[in-house]
Amino acid sequence: MANRHLTNTARLRGESRTLLTCRARIPRMSTLHSPAGAVFALQILTSAFFAILFLQSGIDKVVDRRGNLEWLTGHFAKSPLSGMVPLLLGVITLMELAAGALSAIGCVLILVRRDSTIAFYGAIVAGLALLALFFGQRMAKEYPGAASLVPYFLVVIAAVIWLGKV
Repeated sequence: MANRHLTNTARLRGESRTLLTCRARIPRMSTLHSPAGAVFALQILTSAFFAILFLQSGIDKVVDRRGNLEWLTGHFAKSPLSGMVPLLLGVITLMELAAGALSAIGCVLILVRRDSTIAFYGAIVAGLALLALFFGQRMAKEYPGAASLVPYFLVVIAAVIWLGKV
């Protein structure tokens, strides 16, 4: 009986060491609720957000180029940009696809390597794409459309700050 007790005690001690060892192995998960963990989560969330936003928008412009071109030609008919709509559609499509691809690749690299460099550049290209869209809306005198881009641009500003942290 005493040997059984000693064996159980030894087993319990071993299990408690295992638990301590497990706790030592999980610091990354347990530190998610910390300033560094919050930045890590925000880096993932913002890069995933931009990947979804810009890949969907860019792919839509590729798949339905004719429909987008018709709508944009009418939208910019009375603006100084009216003669450049096909060229500008191509430019904004490339910008959106680049922002989305960089953000998607960056999101994966944040998760795998904790490296936010590519996602940072995705956010920069996203900001440039939004500025181009904002400029176009203002030139078309579509002020509510321009105003609707401001929240997205604020997310870009935050993302650049968060993704710039190592």
